Amino acid sequence: MRFPNHLPNLLKGRLPRLLQVRWLGQLVDGVFQSALASFVLFSPERQSNATAAALAFSVVLLPYSLVGPYAGIFLDRFSRQKIVQISNFIRAVDLILIAILVKNSATGMALTLLVLVAFGINRLILAGLSAGLPLLVSKKDLISANALAVTGGTICVVLGGGIGIGLKNLLDRGHKSDFSDSMLVLVAVIGYAVTALISSRLGRKEIGPLDHESASEGWKELLEGFHLLRVHADALRGIFATSIQRGGLTALTLMGLLLERNTYNAPTNPDAGLRGFAFALAIAGVGIGVGSIISPMGVNKFGRHRWITLMMITSTPFLLLFTVWPIESILVITAFFVGLTGQAVKVTNDALVQSKIQDEYRGRVFAFYDVAVNGAIVIGAVVAALVLPHSGKSILLPIIIIFSYLLTSGYILRPTKFSADLPSTI
Repeated sequence: MRFPNHLPNLLKGRLPRLLQVRWLGQLVDGVFQSALASFVLFSPERQSNATAAALAFSVVLLPYSLVGPYAGIFLDRFSRQKIVQISNFIRAVDLILIAILVKNSATGMALTLLVLVAFGINRLILAGLSAGLPLLVSKKDLISANALAVTGGTICVVLGGGIGIGLKNLLDRGHKSDFSDSMLVLVAVIGYAVTALISSRLGRKEIGPLDHESASEGWKELLEGFHLLRVHADALRGIFATSIQRGGLTALTLMGLLLERNTYNAPTNPDAGLRGFAFALAIAGVGIGVGSIISPMGVNKFGRHRWITLMMITSTPFLLLFTVWPIESILVITAFFVGLTGQAVKVTNDALVQSKIQDEYRGRVFAFYDVAVNGAIVIGAVVAALVLPHSGKSILLPIIIIFSYLLTSGYILRPTKFSADLPSTI
């Protein structure tokens, strides 16, 4: 029961300053993402299909996977607090330009590039905060701190999305949809500027890096992170498992989006589809919260490695149920359990990686971590685009997800290779 017992101590220490920056930033992320989803995928003027949805996911993730290796240079060499602060200011300016394009109904390359910048900066910020978190808490509190930071942030994204949808409904009463979406983006501009100001409460070196740095360049740093993880093979396998889980979650999200947009609701009523999709995401957010709350207790009972393996398996019966009965209520139940188990895997593996890697290398390791996860998300989106019809109805896609989860738990996470008792671990 470590999470409930240690929560008051964590909130009395230095961690809350980092949480304020992370949670507010991710709350604003939710508002911004709801505006983009409304503009690109749930606009009355634009039809949504699997290819368009997959492209929307890929366009914000794949390029960061190419430049992400260079994040380690900054995170392991310069003040992470300053990186977070300056990045939030840059992101605010970037969103002003995005708001102008959205207001003018522009969907071309200029908007795509600006969105790429916004999401690339977001991943840099989150990687920096994750790399700095272990400097604010003791090693024994890493699971609880990650559960608090990562899960609270994810819930804030969901909450921000709900706020964005609520504001859009109010704005739509007197304005065109694109104007409402542009106003939401401007709300996000204010939020990111406030986040930048709040980040000044962190000390310049409080979240690292420490003075004993070693430096290299770009992809070389990514390879260094990979080679470090090869020494700690359980952490590397945990990263692969987390990535595969996220890829499956992305594919299921796209399936749910299309079902809500084109099947469960009339395609001519995208607002109803957006509300249905937002509700499913909200229930998944509840599952995410539950997954984080139970993870410290699960780790205490089963250990990190067995808990990750167990959580990879647990969501598969619900995915099978959804395969047999692909109705809206079963989709919502499945979203809850996939969100729960996915977050349990993520927060547990985050702590596993943090506990194995020294701070001077942690930035580049988390850069590799981000690249692996983002690459898997893109693959999940591409698979969904290839498999899903316009309606979103598919038996094959849930089966593919089930197979990938079971293969991961049975092969990648097999006890002979994924265990705290292996000599390669600390």
